[in-house]
Amino acid sequence: MLHTTNYRNTFIEVSEDCRAEYGEEPPIAENLSIAALHYRLMIEQPYTRTSDDVLFETHALRKGIDPADADARAEFFSKGQACLRSSPISKRYGWGTHHDAEGRVALYPRESDEYAALAADPSLTHKKAMRSSRA
Repeated sequence: MLHTTNYRNTFIEVSEDCRAEYGEEPPIAENLSIAALHYRLMIEQPYTRTSDDVLFETHALRKGIDPADADARAEFFSKGQACLRSSPISKRYGWGTHHDAEGRVALYPRESDEYAALAADPSLTHKKAMRSSRA
Protein backbone atom coordinates (compact mmCIF):
# COMPACT_ATOMS: atom_id res chain seq x y z
CA MET A 1 0.00 0.00 0.00
CA LEU A 2 1.28 3.45 -0.89
CA HIS A 3 0.78 6.30 1.54
CA THR A 4 0.29 9.93 0.51
CA THR A 5 0.88 13.32 2.10
CA ASN A 6 -1.19 15.22 -0.44
CA TYR A 7 -3.92 17.64 0.60
CA ARG A 8 -6.51 19.19 -1.69
CA ASN A 9 -8.11 22.62 -1.26
CA THR A 10 -6.17 23.12 1.95
CA PHE A 11 -4.16 25.95 3.48
CA ILE A 12 -1.47 25.08 6.01
CA GLU A 13 -0.81 28.11 8.17
CA VAL A 14 2.44 28.75 10.02
CA SER A 15 2.75 27.02 13.38
CA GLU A 16 1.55 28.74 16.53
CA ASP A 17 5.11 28.98 17.84
CA CYS A 18 6.78 30.17 14.61
CA ARG A 19 9.08 33.06 15.51
CA ALA A 20 9.42 34.43 11.97
CA GLU A 21 7.32 37.56 11.61
CA TYR A 22 7.57 37.36 7.82
CA GLY A 23 8.45 34.68 5.27
CA GLU A 24 12.19 34.14 5.39
CA GLU A 25 14.28 32.32 2.81
CA PRO A 26 16.08 29.42 4.49
CA PRO A 27 19.86 29.80 4.43
CA ILE A 28 21.66 28.24 1.48
CA ALA A 29 24.63 26.06 2.35
CA GLU A 30 26.74 23.59 0.41
CA ASN A 31 24.52 20.73 1.58
CA LEU A 32 21.02 22.08 1.18
CA SER A 33 18.79 21.65 4.21
CA ILE A 34 15.32 20.16 4.01
CA ALA A 35 13.91 23.68 4.48
CA ALA A 36 16.05 25.08 1.65
CA LEU A 37 15.02 22.26 -0.69
CA HIS A 38 11.32 22.58 0.17
CA TYR A 39 11.57 26.34 -0.36
CA ARG A 40 13.36 26.03 -3.69
CA LEU A 41 10.99 23.37 -5.07
CA MET A 42 7.84 25.31 -4.14
CA ILE A 43 8.87 28.95 -4.67
CA GLU A 44 10.53 28.55 -8.08
CA GLN A 45 7.63 26.65 -9.66
CA PRO A 46 4.42 27.25 -7.69
CA TYR A 47 1.55 24.85 -8.30
CA THR A 48 3.63 22.38 -10.34
CA ARG A 49 4.31 19.78 -7.60
CA THR A 50 2.20 17.97 -5.05
CA SER A 51 3.31 17.53 -1.46
CA ASP A 52 4.35 13.97 -2.36
CA ASP A 53 6.48 15.35 -5.21
CA VAL A 54 8.19 17.90 -2.93
CA LEU A 55 8.90 15.35 -0.21
CA PHE A 56 10.21 12.66 -2.55
CA GLU A 57 12.34 15.07 -4.60
CA THR A 58 13.83 16.42 -1.36
CA HIS A 59 14.61 12.87 -0.21
CA ALA A 60 16.04 11.93 -3.61
CA LEU A 61 18.25 15.01 -3.87
CA ARG A 62 19.63 14.50 -0.35
CA LYS A 63 20.30 10.78 -0.97
CA GLY A 64 21.66 11.05 -4.53
CA ILE A 65 18.69 9.20 -6.02
CA ASP A 66 17.19 10.08 -9.41
CA PRO A 67 13.94 11.97 -8.62
CA ALA A 68 12.36 10.21 -11.64
CA ASP A 69 13.04 6.72 -10.18
CA ALA A 70 9.53 5.27 -9.85
CA ASP A 71 10.70 2.25 -7.83
CA ALA A 72 12.53 4.46 -5.31
CA ARG A 73 9.43 6.65 -5.04
CA ALA A 74 7.20 3.61 -4.44
CA GLU A 75 9.59 2.37 -1.76
CA PHE A 76 9.67 5.83 -0.13
CA PHE A 77 5.87 5.98 0.08
CA SER A 78 5.46 2.32 1.10
CA LYS A 79 5.62 3.62 4.66
CA GLY A 80 3.99 6.75 6.00
CA GLN A 81 5.87 10.04 5.65
CA ALA A 82 5.45 13.27 7.56
CA CYS A 83 3.40 15.78 5.58
CA LEU A 84 4.26 19.43 4.90
CA ARG A 85 2.67 20.39 8.24
CA SER A 86 5.98 19.23 9.75
CA SER A 87 8.16 21.16 7.28
CA PRO A 88 10.51 23.78 8.73
CA ILE A 89 9.15 26.10 6.03
CA SER A 90 5.96 26.57 8.06
CA LYS A 91 7.36 25.80 11.49
CA ARG A 92 10.41 28.08 11.46
CA TYR A 93 10.53 30.27 8.34
CA GLY A 94 7.04 31.83 8.20
CA TRP A 95 5.55 30.37 5.02
CA GLY A 96 2.05 29.00 4.55
CA THR A 97 1.43 26.30 1.94
CA HIS A 98 -1.66 26.35 -0.25
CA HIS A 99 -2.73 23.05 -1.80
CA ASP A 100 -5.03 23.55 -4.79
CA ALA A 101 -7.85 21.28 -6.05
CA GLU A 102 -5.30 18.98 -7.74
CA GLY A 103 -3.07 18.89 -4.65
CA ARG A 104 -0.35 21.09 -6.14
CA VAL A 105 1.38 23.42 -3.67
CA ALA A 106 2.63 26.99 -3.51
CA LEU A 107 4.19 29.09 -0.74
CA TYR A 108 2.87 32.35 0.69
CA PRO A 109 4.74 34.50 3.24
CA ARG A 110 2.76 35.10 6.41
CA GLU A 111 2.87 38.90 6.04
CA SER A 112 1.35 38.90 2.53
CA ASP A 113 -2.16 39.88 1.47
CA GLU A 114 -2.40 36.51 -0.33
CA TYR A 115 -1.66 34.65 2.94
CA ALA A 116 -4.34 36.66 4.76
CA ALA A 117 -6.87 35.94 2.01
CA LEU A 118 -6.11 32.20 2.03
CA ALA A 119 -6.23 32.09 5.85
CA ALA A 120 -9.71 33.68 5.73
CA ASP A 121 -11.07 31.58 2.83
CA PRO A 122 -13.98 29.48 4.15
CA SER A 123 -13.92 27.21 1.07
CA LEU A 124 -10.51 25.79 2.12
CA THR A 125 -9.67 23.26 4.80
CA HIS A 126 -7.40 24.97 7.32
CA LYS A 127 -4.56 23.28 9.19
CA LYS A 128 -1.78 24.68 11.36
CA ALA A 129 1.78 23.56 10.87
CA MET A 130 3.05 21.43 13.72
CA ARG A 131 4.58 23.23 16.66
CA SER A 132 8.34 23.19 17.04
CA SER A 133 8.11 22.72 20.79
CA ARG A 134 5.70 21.00 23.11
CA ALA A 135 3.21 23.26 24.81
